[in-house]
Amino acid sequence: MMNNAQRQLSRRDREQQLDGLIEAYWDERSEDFSKLRQKELSGPCGAAWQAYLTGKLAVDKPLKILDIGTGAGFFAVLLSQMGHQVTGIDMSADMLHQAKQNVLAAGCSAEFHKMNAQELDFAAETFDVVISRNLTWTLPDVMQAYREWQRVLKKGGRLLNFDSDYGLVTFSRKEDQADVHANIRQELVTECNDIKDELRISTHRRPEWDARFLRDLGMQVTVEEEIAPQVRTDKNMQFDTLPLFAIIASK
Repeated sequence: MMNNAQRQLSRRDREQQLDGLIEAYWDERSEDFSKLRQKELSGPCGAAWQAYLTGKLAVDKPLKILDIGTGAGFFAVLLSQMGHQVTGIDMSADMLHQAKQNVLAAGCSAEFHKMNAQELDFAAETFDVVISRNLTWTLPDVMQAYREWQRVLKKGGRLLNFDSDYGLVTFSRKEDQADVHANIRQELVTECNDIKDELRISTHRRPEWDARFLRDLGMQVTVEEEIAPQVRTDKNMQFDTLPLFAIIASK
């Protein structure tokens, strides 16, 4: 029988394995994923997101913003266009390549680093804002991620996290080219489901769990249960039907 130290080591080893699997999954999806983000940026959704973020940031000066899980650079493009200084990080090198290309194509600038969202290589109190979209549901240790995100926020800084409660969902392959899950191999869909079901965050009901944990860290938290109607405004794109929640937490 394993003792507590052995169980802890075993769990850390498995979390590292999951990190590798998740990285490989997003590497393979990067090109198709980037095409979807380009469509989102150039359509009504891009303008809708900018309007939403302008309201939440509510400042008239450039902010230093960390975009965690930047993916193909969706937020990096939007926030740079809004005049902010953006640093984007992602575990997937292929996604970062797409992000750099999308930022260049948009005629704006951002800094990118390959980095684990749960182990940030930044000093404490570096950023005015930490932002993330559709990332936390993929992380092996969301509690550690939130601790790190709080650490790098300046006092009075703001965390914006947008995600959905994917724990009860089983993903399936889509044929419709307008769907966000189009063109994904069935093997990759199966792998996505297997990884998701193994992650601890999938056992929690969200965003209630997130809000409770962030408050325990001492942050002031506001939750918006469903913002999809405000930001998913392109009728030619088919998005997930789950509510898209927003967590706004101040340090």
